[in-house]
Amino acid sequence: MKLSLQLKLGQQLTMTPQLQQAIRLLQLSTLDLQQEIQEALESNPLLEIDESSETNDLSDSGDSRDEGDFSRNDEFTANINSQSSESNQKPEQDQNDDFASGDNWEDKSIPDELSTDSSWDDIYTNTTLPASSSSGSSGDDFDFESRNSKVDTLQDHLNWQLNLTPMSDGDRLIAMAIIDAIDPNGQLTVTIESIHASLIRELDIDEEEVLAVLHRIQQFDPVGVGYRDLKECLSLQLKHIDQDFPGVETAERIIANHLSHLASHDYSHILKTLKLKEPELKEALKIILSLNPRPGSEITESDTTYVIPDVFVTKKNGVWQAELNPETAPKIRVNPEYAMLANSKSSDADNTFIKENLQEARWFIKSLHSRNETLMKVSNKIIEHQAGFLDYGDEAMKPLVLHDIAEAVGMHESTISRVTTQKYMHTPRGIFELKYFFSSHVGTEGGGECSSTAIRALIKKLVASENPQKPLSDSKITQLLSDQGINIARRTIAKYRESLSIAPSNERKRLL
Repeated sequence: MKLSLQLKLGQQLTMTPQLQQAIRLLQLSTLDLQQEIQEALESNPLLEIDESSETNDLSDSGDSRDEGDFSRNDEFTANINSQSSESNQKPEQDQNDDFASGDNWEDKSIPDELSTDSSWDDIYTNTTLPASSSSGSSGDDFDFESRNSKVDTLQDHLNWQLNLTPMSDGDRLIAMAIIDAIDPNGQLTVTIESIHASLIRELDIDEEEVLAVLHRIQQFDPVGVGYRDLKECLSLQLKHIDQDFPGVETAERIIANHLSHLASHDYSHILKTLKLKEPELKEALKIILSLNPRPGSEITESDTTYVIPDVFVTKKNGVWQAELNPETAPKIRVNPEYAMLANSKSSDADNTFIKENLQEARWFIKSLHSRNETLMKVSNKIIEHQAGFLDYGDEAMKPLVLHDIAEAVGMHESTISRVTTQKYMHTPRGIFELKYFFSSHVGTEGGGECSSTAIRALIKKLVASENPQKPLSDSKITQLLSDQGINIARRTIAKYRESLSIAPSNERKRLL
């Protein structure tokens, strides 16, 4: 083989750094975008938060915003949010103004000594302080949730009760080991034998003593905590109900011997075995259904995740319109003083540094501008196509795929996919991810198409209105939809039903 050099002409697509940045910003969620902007502000000295536009935005109406407001003099004035530093700086500024005016709290006369039975607030109240120096709790916008930095767990709640319970030192060690083994639902996750084996080296105890301590903990709040299985959980809660109440005795017998039949809704077997009448079984079921199979969840609070919508949808003059959420990221601009220094013809290192950062800042602002324009175009086309959903709900949802929107806005499907991922739209019917408005379709007898989202809504509606004693089977739902002109297979109904977390017909059967 002979080595040689050859010249060849060809074409290839090369992504510029600007294009790569624009694509990356396009697929970021709101929270990720805020973090990206914050990092850009920290790394690029020519970028700064545009505080001058904050006041103007508050006075302007939402209708006055248009695409021409997105960029001006290298300023990013697109409708992106600001939890700006202005609100944090204002109290300090007000305080400085109050002191500069000479009307401050030091002018108030305060006695040199206070009587022993008086308090500081009796002589010197917060009303004499400048408004900005008073506690933030007096304001209407005080965020109590943010100040509550620690949420008590179930273990904290049980340990608090343990500290109030008189016990020997040995029993207290056993109780602490048991509490540590209780999960957030309130269930004991290890066996009595395991707890005994872990404590036998420290304490000369037997398993009966561990079991006795467990029974004491099972009397703690919430009722039923420390249970080892579902039967014990429900039985513990039944003991706290008045035994003379109608149906309690029957409920105990069902839980003790027929919990599996109850789970499978085999009511006929329970009626026959326990020799009950249907009204008696209904009374017992009411009591059982009032019990909590996960008592620990009453104490353990789940973290709430809040969704910040990227787009608001409102109806104006009979037409649905979209506008960007003005509260999604800080408004940024190029620092005009630094930008003027870039006009210098000097070639020193400082001037080169400023010019490079100026170019990066302009690219970044332009990428943000492009992101918002693309998001607005896609959102408006989605609204135009799904106006029926906004007017009438899920049942009026039309079939829609990424290719339809890509053709309408003149972009590639991959771009539409990036825009609709982790972006949320606030509508009068709720907050939805943009992906929610896209769905496949099935045919109808008239030759039309029906959205899979609309079919799910119809299934949910049929199940909600069914007779609980004779729930609709998948075959029956298929027949009912066929009567409405929707051709769909039974297995597809089963798939849609499972996606809605709707149980099969045999598990939906109820006596009540």
